[in-house]
Amino acid sequence: MSDASDAPVILSDEPGSFARSVLAERHPALVEKVRDAFPYGPEQHRALDTLLRSCAEGVITPLPATAYDHGRWQEWGRGHFGRSWFAVPFLWAESYFYRQLLEAVGYFGPGPWQGIDPFRPFKHAELHTPEATEELAALDDVLSAPVERQANALLHGSLWGNRADLGFRLSTTGDPADTADAPLVADDSDTLWSLLPGGAPATVYLVADNAGRELLPDLVLLDHLLRHGRADRAVLAVKPYPYYVSDATTADVIDCLRRLTGARGAAADVGARLWAALGSGRLTIRAHDFFRAPLPYAEMPGSLRSEFASATVTVMKGDLNYRRLVGDRLWPPTTHFTTCTAYFPGPVAALRTLKSDVIVGLGERTVTALDTAHPDGWRTTGTHALIQVDPGPPRRR
Repeated sequence: MSDASDAPVILSDEPGSFARSVLAERHPALVEKVRDAFPYGPEQHRALDTLLRSCAEGVITPLPATAYDHGRWQEWGRGHFGRSWFAVPFLWAESYFYRQLLEAVGYFGPGPWQGIDPFRPFKHAELHTPEATEELAALDDVLSAPVERQANALLHGSLWGNRADLGFRLSTTGDPADTADAPLVADDSDTLWSLLPGGAPATVYLVADNAGRELLPDLVLLDHLLRHGRADRAVLAVKPYPYYVSDATTADVIDCLRRLTGARGAAADVGARLWAALGSGRLTIRAHDFFRAPLPYAEMPGSLRSEFASATVTVMKGDLNYRRLVGDRLWPPTTHFTTCTAYFPGPVAALRTLKSDVIVGLGERTVTALDTAHPDGWRTTGTHALIQVDPGPPRRR
């Protein structure tokens, strides 16, 4: 990672900031939503109440000594315990909140709530909305189009996630314009496709973001890459346990595959091919422990570094992965993307809709146009997106 002395780590202590609103408003609302979604007993309700008070008025406390990962979080949280939630790095505080939420509802047990995903009702509901059904039906047209048009449509479907209907239109957005109306603020899709020309052995490592309707187009994109020879092997990385409300786990992947195979038309064919690919080993699911760490990827362990190094390209999906990839800092938005990813052990691509303050790799004209048209903010609304790629030096390709 380059010298970050001029890019401060994002905290949550500034009134009116996006980070503060997440901790002060979104997290309490989520606790109540989770509480209402399950018939938890008095013990869970007391623990949730304690978590709410701690986040609002108290200081950060360690996990119970009996927690299976107590030692790991003691290491990750060195210097943070005993401080206000708003005074420590936003990325760490947000991650630790979710770990404490799982502790409060008894996810790690022992007990009857062990292994019960507190976010499952929300994820599952997304898979069975009318919008999800329409998006799967749209695959009939998408997958009957010429292969190159399929590729672009499916890439944009994966990029926009639960706005996938925008991506499934059989058109391309062209180059990002220097206007506030351009949905893509950066588009390195040509560079991404150049890393996967087809006909040569290639491994795509896709680090997933959300489950539900956002994971479906990720799976469809992987099917396309395998089916049309742009990759002969794919790795789908997910979280080892529920995380950040809707982050994908292995169970969520299976739910999505069942949703595909239970659909009609081309979607069912996609599901069948992916199911077979898992059975043959062409597609594998990975849940490395570091995927739930409250740390940037610059601090990844050697085991994960080796996995990324062996991939033809690693695709980082979503906002959280972007924050971890470039560093959760207030970078000048014109900072080069490759400046922030130079540490990465191989070619890496980011597919992300903008839902947090972190942004790099933009041109000055683009930043000026966006700031002028959206003085109240454009970085956190999810209305803009980017495709950024660091192809790496020749030695990494």
